Amino acid sequence: MPTQTPKYRAPALDKGLDILELLAGAHKPLSIAEISEGVGRSRGEIFRMLLVLEERDYITRGDGDSGYSVTTRLFRLGMEQPPVKSMIEAALPVMHQLADTSGQACHLVVPSHEQIVVITRVDPPGEVALVVRVGHRRPMSKSTSGHVLLAFQDDAVRERWLDMIVKYEPTLDRKKLTKLLVKLRERGYASEPSQVVDAVTDLSAPVLQHGRAVCALTIPFIAQRTEARTTMDDVIAELQRSTREISDALHFGAAARPD
Repeated sequence: MPTQTPKYRAPALDKGLDILELLAGAHKPLSIAEISEGVGRSRGEIFRMLLVLEERDYITRGDGDSGYSVTTRLFRLGMEQPPVKSMIEAALPVMHQLADTSGQACHLVVPSHEQIVVITRVDPPGEVALVVRVGHRRPMSKSTSGHVLLAFQDDAVRERWLDMIVKYEPTLDRKKLTKLLVKLRERGYASEPSQVVDAVTDLSAPVLQHGRAVCALTIPFIAQRTEARTTMDDVIAELQRSTREISDALHFGAAARPD
């Protein structure tokens, strides 16, 4: 089926969005030559656009000639959207209580195209925890939070997301991942070894609206030798209680309050 031609075009806007999307998906700063090749436009076409985007704080240049990268400006703008603000307002009081009772850090994750992104976090009162920075991104297929977001969707939505992910990861074993998602949904939460840090188990559970995950609450669990001796099972129970409380708060349109 042929791709439908857009009815209206704004060439300058197209160029700016192409640049932002390219830099957002890059794992390192890109030079002008790399950006030119990546968006399929000449250096002359993109030079002024780079200057404007830099002046407006959407992109930045590193020291010397290290190239361009995106700033957090788009992320900050997205965080101002009412649904995101409401989600964070509902979650934060519960997350603080979870961090206090579990002695573990926790963070809230939402989908962002084929990736996940951390939108807020809470650190525990103790001295030892694995903290994930706000704005951190990972491929959805390679993160415990992403598995939760995929598992708790309608079948049609999940298949559409998987189609999108495969475009970025052609070697992905889709059948294997789907089997994992089925088991995860039956269990109600995810417990997987961290793919980033040894000796850490990522625990994650969905925050639901109308039966679908709008975000995932995740704990990078570290076993600690404390007097309380809180077990992983204890933390999982607290995590699930917390996600139910946040889900209820979103459903009834009021910020959740810790007991």
